[in-house]
Amino acid sequence: MDMTVRDLIETHDEHAREEVVMKGWVRNHRAQKAFGFINVNDGTCFDTIQVVYEEGLTENFALLRKIRTGAAIEVAGEVVLTPERSQPFEIKARTIRIIGDSPEDYPLQPKRHSREFLRKHAHLRGRTNLFTAVFRIRSLLTHAIHEFFHSRDFLHLASPIITASDAEGAGEMFRVTTLTPETVGKKGGNIDHEEDFFGKKTNLTVSGQLQAEAFAQAFRAVYTFGPTFRAEKSHTPTHASEFWMVEPEVAFADLDDIMDLSEDMVKAIIRYVLAHAEKEMAFLDRFVEKGLIKKLENIVGSEFHKVTHKEAVTILTDADHSFDTPPEQGADLATEHEKALVEHFGGPVFVTDWPKDIKAFYMRLNDDEETVAACDLLVPGAGEIVGASQREERHDVLKRRMREMGVDEDELGWYLELRRYGSVPHSGFGLGFDRMLMYITGVKNIRDVIPFPRTPKNCEF
Repeated sequence: MDMTVRDLIETHDEHAREEVVMKGWVRNHRAQKAFGFINVNDGTCFDTIQVVYEEGLTENFALLRKIRTGAAIEVAGEVVLTPERSQPFEIKARTIRIIGDSPEDYPLQPKRHSREFLRKHAHLRGRTNLFTAVFRIRSLLTHAIHEFFHSRDFLHLASPIITASDAEGAGEMFRVTTLTPETVGKKGGNIDHEEDFFGKKTNLTVSGQLQAEAFAQAFRAVYTFGPTFRAEKSHTPTHASEFWMVEPEVAFADLDDIMDLSEDMVKAIIRYVLAHAEKEMAFLDRFVEKGLIKKLENIVGSEFHKVTHKEAVTILTDADHSFDTPPEQGADLATEHEKALVEHFGGPVFVTDWPKDIKAFYMRLNDDEETVAACDLLVPGAGEIVGASQREERHDVLKRRMREMGVDEDELGWYLELRRYGSVPHSGFGLGFDRMLMYITGVKNIRDVIPFPRTPKNCEF
């Protein structure tokens, strides 16, 4: 009977004394004089299965003693229950066949490796306990997000990766072109975009928000979930050049509605991972971040507080803190300010009504003409994980804001047009998927939650 590691772990009681066949990769091998132990994992779950082989009972005993870590093998043997030992069962091998051998220079020997070393072997690091846990949780988190929005009747929109618009107005975008350096050189260095593939300047997207807004005004509630790109030369542990964003947009929704939605989503996806990745989370709690599970349980059980930006700065100013950067009305909040606010409220907090001059053009201008209907969700141990706003639905106000902030009206003519044909109040938020995964796993570097990270001066694999 051919079985996976996961099947065997879940149903070993039913197969006691039966012969089974399983395939996988060797995580560890301890060869003794008359017997040996091989730990095998096939990627179907976090755990390994111990295979025992003995001289006289297992074919090719002398050859088996030379099996090395990393080799792919096929094992045929009997399921033996071992409730008195650390593992509930093991496989007593009759035959072991080497499917793919692994030489002695296999990089991932059974010892502790640094994260930096494992990044250089990203094509293999999924075979380690840490990255088995991280990338299985990444898959679960993806499913949890889709399940959350599906359960609320959201339409999933595949927003374009190649775009002619800059949703953030930041300008730090990767250019997409088929023009060669030689072609550009012949034109004296001036790029003629009419000669390019799309006939205009195009880039890799920084956000699917604008396209999601268009679909929200046809399908009411939509979300995008896909890769986004920033040509930002940042080397911090939280920045990557390619990362994934979750961006819902909801028609007939104001800022309070979208804050409720983001709170519900954060709690739901954490709850899902805790329920479906118990062994992975226990490993991470033990070896990556002590108290990780308790931290996440506290988020799920917390009341999310709300405070305006103005009130937040006042709280910080009045607090008995010595900040490296003093908090200031009208200015952005530093990481140390976010941490202090979370400590002040004893849990997650939405900071709302931000100064208009430090926020994007599409955020709805409040009646005071000084702030916008926007919020950041701050959580313990991470700071901001969600950015949200009510979008500006008034044509004249949006046009004025675009002019004030130097946004090209012709480039976004279609976006302005949405405000002329049945415009309604609508809101949305953005969640950095990879940063959320960092928070859930306790891993502190974004390069260790992305399978093949792209960062400045790094595009390997």
